[in-house]
This record gives sequence, structure tokens and C-alpha cells, in this order.
Amino acid sequence: MAIDLQQIINSSHTVRFFSSLARVVPPPVGYPACDLIGKWAASRRQSSVTQAIRLNQWMARGTGLEKDGLDQAVRETLQNNVRDLYDLYHSLERPEAVWNRICLNPVAEELVRRPEFAGRGLVIAGIHLSSFDSVMMALIRRGVKGLVLTIPNPQGGRRVEYEMRRRTGMNIQPASLDGLRQAVRHLERGGLVLTGIDRPVTDQRLHPRFFGQPACLPTHHIFLAMKANVPVILMAVIRQQDGTYHLLSSELMEMERHADRETETLQNAEKVLKQVEEFIRLAPQQWNVPLPVWPDLMKMVPN
Repeated sequence: MAIDLQQIINSSHTVRFFSSLARVVPPPVGYPACDLIGKWAASRRQSSVTQAIRLNQWMARGTGLEKDGLDQAVRETLQNNVRDLYDLYHSLERPEAVWNRICLNPVAEELVRRPEFAGRGLVIAGIHLSSFDSVMMALIRRGVKGLVLTIPNPQGGRRVEYEMRRRTGMNIQPASLDGLRQAVRHLERGGLVLTGIDRPVTDQRLHPRFFGQPACLPTHHIFLAMKANVPVILMAVIRQQDGTYHLLSSELMEMERHADRETETLQNAEKVLKQVEEFIRLAPQQWNVPLPVWPDLMKMVPN
């Protein structure tokens, strides 16, 4: 019987077991174990997770990789992903350990000092590069106050992660219609809203271009910024060879108006995604999204 990696990843039992184990296992043991798990996962070539990462890495690297190069890229990506999860769970009760590994740029330093409500709200758009969750939790524990939008109605392992994040002090709000309304009000009061923008959605009507092709990516961050008349800033994390986390940020991106609402949304979404592409190219092996961002292109990927 074939092992379904997606089912394993989404299982609440898996998340609880791995998080409990990661908290007590020291890094000299944890990291090699993570590499073995990632290598094993990469060997499950027909799993939906491995196929999705294969597609996403092929696109992010310019569609130029052949089979062997793509095999290596997938293996490195999965190994990095397991390490990032280990870091996240290992640091839940050791917030200072993460904070001491973060290199803040001037924009991030301003966010740490920013009051809960300033003169103008701000949408912080994050991407799944390295241990973004770990760094964001460290910033929130240091005083950054914001509303964190997550996937609506999380189930299984996602529900366990949701509760873990809530216990660390995150002000979490599922991105339902009511959640989006609350986020707009929060922005209008001058608050921060943090949300991920590179996890694909199946019911998306608009498909902004990403790495040159229409992608199944959300545009809710554009809706929020347009509705509240606030800018978007992109933030990402890259882990360095010495184990430190470099927090990257874009300039503030003001939304551009257009008479046609769909054109307006697509143009602004693609402006943000252009910066996402630049960040991912810095460390594509640290970008891990276990769902296909361009499902229509799956058959083109070298296998």
C-alpha cells in the first residue's frame, strides 16, 4: 500500500508527535535526522507533495533543470523544510534562542518599535522561505502586535499548528469573509495585518502571473490594502550557512488604482509577486510549498 505523504503531513497525530520529539532532541541529533527524513520523503517520487515541490522548484529555477538536477533540488528543499519544522517546534519554549539568531534589517527594527496602532495601517505579506514562522513568533514575543490571518477552518495537523501559534500569543484570525472584514477594520485603525501569500488556493478566480505563468495564488492581501488604503510590505527569511536568520523586506508598496477592478487586483498582485520572485531566487532550496502553484503545468516537469 502506497504511503500518502500529504495525509501524513496533515495528520494531527504526526504534528503532535514530531513537535513533542523536536522539543527534547538537541540539534546535533535533530538536524541529521531531519536530513534523513527529507531524503526519504524525496524518494517517494509519486506522492502529491513531492510532485508539487518538483513543479514549484522547476518553475522557480527557470524551467531549466533536467531530471537529475531537479531530483537534487527536491531533496534539498524537503530536507530544508523538515529542518525548518524542527527549528519551529524546538524553539517554542526557547524564544530567546531564535531571537539571538535573527539579523534584523532597519525595516524590521522599526516594526519591533512600532506601537500597536500607528498613523496608518500596514499589510505584511510573508512567503514560505526558511523558518518564517519561527522568526515571526520571535518578533511577536518581542512586542510586534498584529492580526495574523491564517487559512480558514483548519483541520488535522493544521488545527494543531493553529492552536500552538495561538498559545504563543499570536492574535490569529482565519481568513474567512468575517475575518477579512475584521482585518480591514484593524488596518483602518492603524494596525498591522500579517498574512501568507504563496500558498495556492483552488477556488481563486484571478490568476496573477508568477515566474512568468498564471498561478493559483491568493489576492486577499491586495483586497485588504485597497479597501483600507494602506501599503503592502513583503517580508521573508533566509537561513544562512552559520545558522542565522536574515530577515528581508521590500520597500513599502502603495496600491495603484485602476477603473477596472480585476485589472487593478492583478496589476498590484503581480507587482508584489515580482519582489517575491527576487527573494525566492536568493535561496530557492528554502522555498517550500507542498501544493502545486501552477497545476496546469505539472505534465511539463521532467520526471
